[in-house]
Amino acid sequence: MWETVAGPFCAAALLLVAAGLPKLKDPLPLVRALRSVSLPASRLLVRVIAAGEVLVGTVALVSPGRVSAALLALAYAAFTGFVLLALRRGGVLGSCGCFGRADTAPSRLHVLLTGALAAAAAAVALAPPPGWVWAEGPSAHQLVLLSYALLLAALAYTIIAVLPTATAGAARASAPRS
Repeated sequence: MWETVAGPFCAAALLLVAAGLPKLKDPLPLVRALRSVSLPASRLLVRVIAAGEVLVGTVALVSPGRVSAALLALAYAAFTGFVLLALRRGGVLGSCGCFGRADTAPSRLHVLLTGALAAAAAAVALAPPPGWVWAEGPSAHQLVLLSYALLLAALAYTIIAVLPTATAGAARASAPRS
């Protein structure tokens, strides 16, 4: 199972770290997003959540196993639930606060992506890798895996944070005039 989901699993871990770090510095986008759907929110709470994201993502990447994968799956399941709640309640119209930015709006595609990442992590929790993944030292296989994970994480970031801002109006406004 590990060979099948290693790329998406590592991408999920990388993305979780990338999402947590900006919220440590500026928690306000997520504070506003949580409040918009009537969930408890404070700067301290968001910073604790962000620190947890960084910790879980780092541990999952460095030592993928049953516990780290289960925690990663729970994190992505929670994100999926939050985005569904925001879409259902009509809150968080400007930002879900995922990457500490004010323009990361929730979308159905966001739900599908975080749900798929939760499923990949759950698969690893149910069937973890046989032994320590990075025990061999730097190998061609490991470099390919990390490259694949980085590519998937970049695509996921683009889907969540960039695609919602790419509107037809913005495309027309930036088109060269003839």
